[in-house]
Amino acid sequence: MKPIWIVDDDHSIRFVLEKALAREQFAVRSFASAREVMAALDDEEPQVMVSDIRMPGGSGIDLLGKVKERLPGLPVIVMTAYSDLDSAVSAFQGGAFEYLPKPFDVPKAVELIRRAVDESLREEVHDTGQVATPEMLGQAPAMQDVFRAIGRLSQSTVTVMITGESGSGKELVARALHKHSPRAGGPFVAINTAAIPKDLLESELFGHERGAFTGAQTMRRGRFEQADGGTLFLDEIGDMPFDLQTRLLRVLSDGQFYRVGGHQPLKSNVRVIAATHQNLEERVRAGSFREDLFHRLNVIRLRLPALRERREDIAMLTRFFLQKSAKELGVDAKRITDEALTQLMAFDFPGNVRQLENLCHWLTVMAPAQVVEAKDLPTDLLGRAAPAARPAAADSETPHPSTASAWSEMPLDIAPERSGAADWLGDLQREARSLLEAGAPDVWGTLSRKFEGQMIQTALEVTRGRRIEAAQKLGIGRNTITRKIQELGLDE
Repeated sequence: MKPIWIVDDDHSIRFVLEKALAREQFAVRSFASAREVMAALDDEEPQVMVSDIRMPGGSGIDLLGKVKERLPGLPVIVMTAYSDLDSAVSAFQGGAFEYLPKPFDVPKAVELIRRAVDESLREEVHDTGQVATPEMLGQAPAMQDVFRAIGRLSQSTVTVMITGESGSGKELVARALHKHSPRAGGPFVAINTAAIPKDLLESELFGHERGAFTGAQTMRRGRFEQADGGTLFLDEIGDMPFDLQTRLLRVLSDGQFYRVGGHQPLKSNVRVIAATHQNLEERVRAGSFREDLFHRLNVIRLRLPALRERREDIAMLTRFFLQKSAKELGVDAKRITDEALTQLMAFDFPGNVRQLENLCHWLTVMAPAQVVEAKDLPTDLLGRAAPAARPAAADSETPHPSTASAWSEMPLDIAPERSGAADWLGDLQREARSLLEAGAPDVWGTLSRKFEGQMIQTALEVTRGRRIEAAQKLGIGRNTITRKIQELGLDE
């Protein structure tokens, strides 16, 4: 961790803070003037800066402005006498983290500095979440085998079959195969054959001519045409209807197909990558999947391991998803304790990586503090009995639309026994269900804004309008609460 900088022309103040912080194992560097600070910034940066307001050769307010220009995320604590409260107000307007009145109680000063350090570390975590999102994450040997296979296939356009349980990341592998192939400049088109009704799947794949069937008022290009020159990803290929398997085999064999209702053959220049969670050999033996199609697709097979087979990756994935969720929601990224990570690593995750991602999104919204502890995890992860029976409709709802097919084990009314009274969760469930059944748009965004607005308003009432104290009580950053107040129109 970087050192804490103390800026004060009074040697006794510097001495007292240096000794107190050294006892707490903090690295400290002291300065007697603003000029010294600006010179030192050319070579290093502090974790937190504590500065007096009134100093010869330059005021602390001016120093605050200059430092914030270079290090906008740096927490700066301004020291001031009680008679300098007007200056303290100016300091807050300039972006100060907090002010420390003189004379100060040393233990309270150390605690304030510790809070500033925590804020600084959270900002660093948030900043790391701004870097480019990696395609895939994994240090486990099984995942390294997958990465090596993708590398070996990088110069090939051969057909690939990806197998693995639902939620294990098969589409991510398909996208990586496309990105690192000679067809990377072409489109990547994905279709889940299990999610489209049988009557529509043929048109989705091959397109249709105008008037081909009732409702076909215009000509439509299918996924094979859309993926021309690129890659077509056929997810859950094991669920494809038998008669469509025949048409797909014909395309793979001679590279030609017809739109529904069409008479003109079209040429297909598409690389096919297929994926399934099923055992296709068993489906072939059962007569529900064509053997010749199986061999056409099964040129190269990649098996993606389940998350329980790569438990050593859970900690890294959890931290990554917490940062990703925080970025999506516009909040500070939460940290997680080693004890909580140990609890996660002991869980089997039947929904695999998608389930872990949804859990991290849930924790970002629902965990009460900025640091996630083991007690904050849902009851099924804690090994306790599941909540009492709830309406079946609630089980089908998920906490985020981008992950709508997973985390059925994590409904909104999770773990009511820990809250003491679950009435508000029941109200939330009823409101969500009402909006969903009414077909309201952006249900997630609507309820999230209401939730955040109520939390912030309540915190401001408790702290009598003091935003920094409200942010600290909520476990969010000062910049975050200011931004949220503006976004939600709470200052109007």
